[in-house]
Amino acid sequence: MAINIQAKTDYSYLFSNLGTKNSSGANLNFLSDYAAIKNGSYGKLMKAYYSETGSDAVTNLAKKSNSTTATEEEKKSLAKVDTATDALKESADALLETGKNSVFNKKEITTKDENGVEKTTEDYDTEAIYKAVNSFVNNYNSVISAVDDAGNERVTDKAVSMANATVANIKTLNKLGITMNEDSTLSLNKDTFMKANMDTAKNMFNGAGSYGYRVSAQASRINATADNEASKSSMYNTNGTVNNVYDSGSLFNTLL
Repeated sequence: MAINIQAKTDYSYLFSNLGTKNSSGANLNFLSDYAAIKNGSYGKLMKAYYSETGSDAVTNLAKKSNSTTATEEEKKSLAKVDTATDALKESADALLETGKNSVFNKKEITTKDENGVEKTTEDYDTEAIYKAVNSFVNNYNSVISAVDDAGNERVTDKAVSMANATVANIKTLNKLGITMNEDSTLSLNKDTFMKANMDTAKNMFNGAGSYGYRVSAQASRINATADNEASKSSMYNTNGTVNNVYDSGSLFNTLL
């Protein structure tokens, strides 16, 4: 998967002294600064400063740093992840279907030999199963592509878990003509699939605990994570107040 995962930022150093005996003074200063930012006085001070300088360059820089363009672009990318995962889950669930609507139900199939003699047997509808699996593969690849474009670390983590499920089953998938490419997308060879044992295909894509079941579950997780990431915004807004997308616990309750 051609996705670069950036190292996670560790903010623990900000709070490293809060539990020490000699940190009471530092804590009060820290909490006072936090309160100043929270109530907007810090933002007002910055606005007054930039207004007095009269510098267009500084003003433009401030506007640029407060721009929501990047955030909006990320939301659009994450929306594509949502769409792709919805489609993948739908195609996976179609293969998971049981009962009268299952694509793996055996049907009466009539064939002719080289002499034109017809023979009717009960067997899998291999063509229908191939179409369902091909749809699954195409939607799987769309998810990989959408996640790659989004470049979001948490969404990528969930996609990696889905890819790992594929790797764990790759030997059996190969028997069905499904191979994994270097970019983590899948390829499906129709000739190999049509000659494969459809019992193997059913075991892979139908039933709780199957590969298809795991991919469906991972698609839901990727979707939920993308929604969660899209709902996030910057910790501080242009007014110097804190957006409510971060949980600071009970430590700052008296200041909020």
